[in-house]
Amino acid sequence: MRRDDWLRADDDALLAACEVDTYRASGPGGQKRNKTSSAVRLRHTPSGIMAIAEESRSQHENKARALRRLRRELATQLREALADDWTPPAEWAAHRTPAGRMEVSSRNPALPILAAAALDVLAHAKGRLSDAAGMLGITTGQLSRFFAIDEKVFAAANRIRAAAGQPAMRMS
Repeated sequence: MRRDDWLRADDDALLAACEVDTYRASGPGGQKRNKTSSAVRLRHTPSGIMAIAEESRSQHENKARALRRLRRELATQLREALADDWTPPAEWAAHRTPAGRMEVSSRNPALPILAAAALDVLAHAKGRLSDAAGMLGITTGQLSRFFAIDEKVFAAANRIRAAAGQPAMRMS
């Protein structure tokens, strides 16, 4: 499967591609936290990327958090080259307003696929925001605000820019 297929997969399919470890988390939470194996570590077998969640005393909640984090890690760490006939994914058009602005929150389940596409385009554009924004059909300001939605996405964009010799974006 390609990265985008993993990002679009339902939780059960993504979980089936992972090694799941549960363990007892240390830290605050009282005696119950030290007695239950509620922390979850997921290792995506095809890529080796890991995600951990241990905030909740509920293993179910931690597994859901770890899956969300794994999707974000897949989106920010794995780049795919753009084909000559590349077009933005359908999710991109679905999150544009009639005025052409991107409206996405950090909690939107489509954020990983959107971030992966934007980061792939930025890498293709050799870190140049204006070129990447043009390919995505948005303004440079909208693209930089989109990257700033999530600190890991923002950091990934700055790594791409640094590797291409571009200056880092600043969080506004």
